[in-house]
Amino acid sequence: MAASPPRPPLRLLTLALALTVASAVKISAPHTPISRDIYHSSDSLLDEIKALVARHSDKLSMDAVKTSNKGYSAELFVVTFNHMKESVDNGSKVHILLSFGQHGRELITSEVALRLLYILTEKRKIAGVDLSSFERVLENLVIKVVPMENLNGRKRVEEGELCDRRNGRGVDLNRNWSVDWGKKEKDYDPYEENPGIAPFSEPEAQIMRELSRSFKPHIWVNVHSGMEALFMPYDHKNTTPNGASAHLMRSVLENLNHRHFQDSCLVGSGGGSVGYLAHGTTTDYMHDIAKVPMPFTFEIYGDEKASTDDCFKMFNPVDKTTFDRVINKWCMAFLILFEEGLRNLREAQIVSQGALDNWVPIGGDIVERNVERKSTRERRKLEGLDLGMQELRTYFRLFMLSTFLLMFMFCTRISKNRNRDSSNVFDP
Repeated sequence: MAASPPRPPLRLLTLALALTVASAVKISAPHTPISRDIYHSSDSLLDEIKALVARHSDKLSMDAVKTSNKGYSAELFVVTFNHMKESVDNGSKVHILLSFGQHGRELITSEVALRLLYILTEKRKIAGVDLSSFERVLENLVIKVVPMENLNGRKRVEEGELCDRRNGRGVDLNRNWSVDWGKKEKDYDPYEENPGIAPFSEPEAQIMRELSRSFKPHIWVNVHSGMEALFMPYDHKNTTPNGASAHLMRSVLENLNHRHFQDSCLVGSGGGSVGYLAHGTTTDYMHDIAKVPMPFTFEIYGDEKASTDDCFKMFNPVDKTTFDRVINKWCMAFLILFEEGLRNLREAQIVSQGALDNWVPIGGDIVERNVERKSTRERRKLEGLDLGMQELRTYFRLFMLSTFLLMFMFCTRISKNRNRDSSNVFDP
């Protein structure tokens, strides 16, 4: 009887089985977890903001607004910065409304909100840049900050749903507004873009709408991550608004992009620049319905090399160096936005002039641009005066010509009458 061949070791059988399974099933790459040593939890971030407000009650106040709809409730915290709370707002102050964390997975946006509040109250430098000269700008602003618009959605992300951008009952808050609501593109993904059962069906959107109505902002910024861009309306079509308002918005964004980002950011309409159309967005509502003079969407970070299902890495910096760089860069961007917005709104006479004597701008090239604008305005005045003189000369020439014609007609008429009278005298 022949001897049976020896059995292979158990480890070899296990390895062979693993290789067979691996060849038949694609093994997904590991997902990057939340960097808990860098990022605050939602609770700790809000607690830190509350403590900051308590330390600076002369400049900061905080309101908690809660509402519900069909069994689902949401609470938003709104922080108001007013450099001189006791002063009367006589129409010269610019109202700025900033919303962060509308999508739960974009944790970095709320971290920018926290640092910005620190800069407005306690920190005097960003990456070594002295901000003392910026105090004169702050005196002319009232800023409302919503540090975490989608608190319920953020909780879902912290519990492990790292790719979820929706609110606590699965609605995308940036599709729940009324302008072009509910329209679906061919690549519509209900997990990503569920608009809800009706415009403003979600408590979070209801609160933000009421806030825009009561505060009446001059500047609105909806802060997201996924790329680096400075967007203006529209999101639901591949075009920008017409007229002076569009020129004003584009001027502010292009100046910001040039001064701070060295022209590296995308600038334009969201629908024309990002590669897809979005319907029912907050920024389009702020422009079309709320009539905010400057409604913007800022995209502050994106990792293009990250896998599409590695959402934390795609939308958020994962190392401390990049985290700090993004935070500092975009906090400075907001300060320059405030400066640009204040100046442009006053030059457009949308808000009245305030006292900005002895104010030294943050950027160096802004002074040269002001000189250029001033010389341009003076040149336009001279051109207008010259045009007026030309028109006066034209009117004078027409007056002299018409006077000559009238005199000629009058003399001709008198001559004819005399000839007629003389012929009557010699008639038989």
